Amino acid sequence: MRGSVWLYRLYDVALEIDLSRAEKILSAEKPVSRLRLSRARPKALEFKNPPLAVELEETTLSVGGADFPVTPSARVYDFGVLSVILRLWLPADFVYDDLQGLSIPASRPEDFEHVFAGYRDNILKALQPALKGGLTGFAEDFVVFFFEEWPQHWDLVPILLAETGPISQEMRRETLKNHFSYGEDSAVITWDSAFIYDPAGSTDIADLLEFANAQLLELRYYDSALDEELAAMYDAIEEAARGGYRRLRKYRRIMRRMMELVVEVTETSEHIQNALKVTEDVFYARVYAASLNIFRVHEWVKSIERKVDVIERNYTMLSDELVTHRFLLLEAAIVLLIAFEIIIWLWTLK
Repeated sequence: MRGSVWLYRLYDVALEIDLSRAEKILSAEKPVSRLRLSRARPKALEFKNPPLAVELEETTLSVGGADFPVTPSARVYDFGVLSVILRLWLPADFVYDDLQGLSIPASRPEDFEHVFAGYRDNILKALQPALKGGLTGFAEDFVVFFFEEWPQHWDLVPILLAETGPISQEMRRETLKNHFSYGEDSAVITWDSAFIYDPAGSTDIADLLEFANAQLLELRYYDSALDEELAAMYDAIEEAARGGYRRLRKYRRIMRRMMELVVEVTETSEHIQNALKVTEDVFYARVYAASLNIFRVHEWVKSIERKVDVIERNYTMLSDELVTHRFLLLEAAIVLLIAFEIIIWLWTLK
């Protein structure tokens, strides 16, 4: 058996990352490369700005009472995500019970947070000149069971679910429903784990899953940021309403912030969604589209769009109030002017 378990931890570390600058910084000390799928034709996938992959120093990790050699790496995305991957290499004599036992601690990446965070912090320290913004605290994790040889009689479902007890047929069907195969290659994708069987050792599907998780993470961050901005906006409007005539000046500031936020979120959301387009490869297109659906990326996009719509409606409401106020001022000025002319006319009659 030739296999490995890949532990992923993705962090939102910045608003933007200048990948060209990051590449110059990291390449001075570590091997770096840009993401490129090995089997896809050049025109089959379109990366707007391929993420930067960085090889890290190999180590050993104790998981479930056993030590495994680990090949760590990281990947840097221009929309502000840093992914740290720990590849645990399994010994050739690993048996099914060993793998089932390993799947349980492997499903708890938070147990290895100190390892992930150590690599993350070292990379961020070096990348400071290339970062815009800072660490937000948002993170995603994912596990991939990657095999170049896989005994066909082994039961995959308990591995993906990290379960040792009985599993119902309904749960089995649910777990295996997102199964994809192309020739000998095979992949099963779930919410937080995946199984990949590829005799040639291609990592393309794992890379697509990582990309989808990076998009999910960044959309989650912007959805949360909009929640905070909406709460702050309502508080600001309520406070401004108590400010008498000064409220109009405050309304203008609030409206300016609203439009800046809408532009920022809309541009960033579109950039995240369009960061990768699968155009000609039908198999990869199916895998990538299914990954986005499984991770509910489209639900986060809809949530962001709804909140942007709320902000735009509030902008319209404040704009209407400002226009109404201008009309009232204009009408008052006209009335005063007419009154002044009448007074002058009466004065001349004397």
